[in-house]
Amino acid sequence: MDRHTYQTGIIGNCAFLAHINKNTNIDWLCWPRFDSSFVFGGLLDKEQGGEFSILPHGEYASEQYYMENTNILCTVITNEEGKYRITDFAPRFYQHERFYKPLMLIRKIEPLEGNPRIKVSCNPVFNYGEGKQQGSRGSNHIHFTGDENDMQLSTNISLSYIEDERHFALNDTKYLILTYGHDLNAPIESTAERFLTETRKYWRTWIKHSTIAGFHQSLVIRSALVLKIHQYEDTGAIIAASTTSLPESPGSTRNWDYRYCWMRDTYYVITSLNHVGHFEEMERYFNYITDISFRDDKRYQPLFGIAGERVLTERILTNLKGYMGNQPVRVGNQAYEHIQNDIYGQVLISMLPLYTDNRFVFSERKDSAIWLDYLLTKIERTIDEKDAGIWEFRNLANMHCYTNLFQWAGAKAALKMARTIGNKEFEERAGQLIDRAAVHIEACYDPERKVYNHAVGSAHLDASTLQLILMNYLDSGSQRAKDHLIALEQELKGANGLFYRYRHTDDFGKPKTTFLICAFWYVEALAIVGRLDDAVREFELLIGYGNHLDLFAEDVDENDGSQWGNFPQAYSHVGLMNAAHRIAIKLDKPVFL
Repeated sequence: MDRHTYQTGIIGNCAFLAHINKNTNIDWLCWPRFDSSFVFGGLLDKEQGGEFSILPHGEYASEQYYMENTNILCTVITNEEGKYRITDFAPRFYQHERFYKPLMLIRKIEPLEGNPRIKVSCNPVFNYGEGKQQGSRGSNHIHFTGDENDMQLSTNISLSYIEDERHFALNDTKYLILTYGHDLNAPIESTAERFLTETRKYWRTWIKHSTIAGFHQSLVIRSALVLKIHQYEDTGAIIAASTTSLPESPGSTRNWDYRYCWMRDTYYVITSLNHVGHFEEMERYFNYITDISFRDDKRYQPLFGIAGERVLTERILTNLKGYMGNQPVRVGNQAYEHIQNDIYGQVLISMLPLYTDNRFVFSERKDSAIWLDYLLTKIERTIDEKDAGIWEFRNLANMHCYTNLFQWAGAKAALKMARTIGNKEFEERAGQLIDRAAVHIEACYDPERKVYNHAVGSAHLDASTLQLILMNYLDSGSQRAKDHLIALEQELKGANGLFYRYRHTDDFGKPKTTFLICAFWYVEALAIVGRLDDAVREFELLIGYGNHLDLFAEDVDENDGSQWGNFPQAYSHVGLMNAAHRIAIKLDKPVFL
């Protein structure tokens, strides 16, 4: 059986993301925001999703690659008539003292060999495929109208060839510039070339200003580039993935919308940005999180919209076939209603650098006492509650080990903050919470199996308890840490380094695929307890589960190595970055040598 991998690469500019298939089609593009309806959504329905392809006449072979150290994607098409290259990119560069990141997608088409004939099809849709946009011809463009802002396709290709979807000889370089909400009032060829040059320069400069360790550096660079374009720069939010409803396994119905920002993941994301030395992205993310943190809500939601929206009502789209026929297709995410109490601790440890990193000016933190009191109160109110846990069980509530671990870690962070601002009352409150959380965590310990179970009163194991080692709750040199890791390995480890979240039945049955970020947590845990050779071996097995562009999905089937779940999953790349950094430090390779 062939291994299923996603056949797309992504481009983006921190205002939008697009997926380009090896078959040249724009398979996924949501405008004007990450969480808007798609204008091209062939990923979920090849008919209702519209099309934007540049295909040759007859059978062909395709190769895809990124321009080195950029988010600029090249697709090379070869057939018996000749060869041509499509260069796809989202313009991003510094201009007029700010970043220029328009809702603009540029496609450059160059003949390379022979006399290829090509056909351009551009058929955008709106409202998740319920309507097709109508095109009308201008002088050198096609104007598309839908139910919101208009789009324009500017080009030096004959408009008749595009409107009629006719093949024509590609004798020289052609350009397609698609814009949303505004017209292109500039020359086509020179504008596209200037934007390409400036965008290439931007990405390569961004990488040069990164601090990337010497262990599998090229993979970490690609992961950093992936993470960067998952940030919605307007607010600083970082989404889990740009897609919705790609199934965790075929027929599982575990098809979720991940185009939102999960509070829980703040710690992991900020850690990875810190490892590669990107202060600006980290600060923007801080601003997004702190804005949410100062709201007068009784609870945090597990996730928010990219502009901080609270209500993310989940609905099912019945007009779309779904990825490879997998239903349902969901928009929105009901998890925003869940009780998940680890997130208060996650936010606290994420904000700790504001008080311990000298790059931040502490005198600017005028609101420290109010904010710290707010979060300590949240933990005090929830520390003895059951919740839905990290995996967002919809109908199962427990006193989860992972939840209490992050309450413990958050209280430890609050203790450091309280000392920094000189508040003895907060120090005392934080100390009490540390002790209370530890009691709950220890209630999960099974002395016979020498392992921490996933919840109080449960015998199930869960990969999230690897964090007991990663967060230094368990001393890395202790036998308890080593025994806990061995027990998790025995029950949850799959083939070739893969790791299951858990094996027990949940609301939808038993999980059939492994969760990639858990495997990278496993690698980190191996490195921490001193099993460095094992960590390196397992890491190098895991990196084989990327697609042709080293992009990683959320889930992997251990039986055949197939990719499943939303793609690419920003947090899988975050996991890779953090694991590589952990190994590099242990190997004493903090820089490339």
